[in-house]
Amino acid sequence: MSNQRYLIAPGTGTAGLRIAAAEVPRPGPGQALIRMRAWSLNFRDLMMIDGTYPVGDLREIVPLSDGAGEIVELGAGCTRFAVGDRVCAVIDWGGHAEEAVTDPATVYKLPDSLPFHLAPQFPTSYATSFAALDWRARLQPGETLLVHGAAGAVGLAAVELGKAMGARVIATASTPEKLVVARAHGADGTVLFPSEGALEAIRALLPNGADVVYDPVGGDAFDLSLRAVAQCGRILVIGFANGRIQQIPGNILLVKNISVLGFNYGKYTGWGLVDERHQHESIVRAAMDRMFAWVVEGKLKPTTSHRFPLTEYRAAMDAVLARQAVGKIVLEMARNTSSAG
Repeated sequence: MSNQRYLIAPGTGTAGLRIAAAEVPRPGPGQALIRMRAWSLNFRDLMMIDGTYPVGDLREIVPLSDGAGEIVELGAGCTRFAVGDRVCAVIDWGGHAEEAVTDPATVYKLPDSLPFHLAPQFPTSYATSFAALDWRARLQPGETLLVHGAAGAVGLAAVELGKAMGARVIATASTPEKLVVARAHGADGTVLFPSEGALEAIRALLPNGADVVYDPVGGDAFDLSLRAVAQCGRILVIGFANGRIQQIPGNILLVKNISVLGFNYGKYTGWGLVDERHQHESIVRAAMDRMFAWVVEGKLKPTTSHRFPLTEYRAAMDAVLARQAVGKIVLEMARNTSSAG
């Protein structure tokens, strides 16, 4: 292995990013060194780099939430994995690089059938949707699930996972093309939203309302959810892609016996108010094992709509900002990377 790696280096916000050479890090005690093959690029990553994500000013570092590759070196005491294992991982910082060091508590061995460019979906997007539906909302077989933003990374994962858990799934998305994608991934019915007739269309499909609503959009989508959720239903607040953080009316919660459940998956992978990844490692790893079994069975079919070499990270960022993603937008390592950025 060369002692030089290429990475996206920090500057002043996203405008200052560049490709640069750096020394390959060595894993410390209990750590793993991964040769990265693919990384997801998320809207949250760009917010962090520009200092607009609500976890402090991170403009001088390049974060990474999820990637995949193979283990090339293990620090002393790291015994869960072996050199050569194909893995995906949640990596805290500096992971958009040929090699990255990370805590093995958030590293997961991949099924042989899952290619690297699809694997970055699982450590955060699929895991977020699984944990929200299973741990938080307690989705049961035979229940109805309404998924907003159903062509995005977490939304499309929620559609597939809802079906795998035995629910009847209705999906909303912003274009007819995205609704086609949701149906191809298992949605039993679809509704265009935003649209004037969205509520009536949902009620036609779910006359008694949705038992669970999965909402990574917020704003207008949440307002719709209050009217579309069933009596005694549960609404999962996953994010605010709409840009407006809704105010929740207590009177409607009371009248309909609704539960509104906030969910931050970062709590389980070290991105909460305190680092609890080791405390939750066993339940997260069990969830990953269950999802990978569903991949092997063909119940989950992750989608990567855009694949860019690392050197084209600016084009990838433009695609993220233009909300072109269906599933994930992924960066991939091309060997002999140019230092031009």
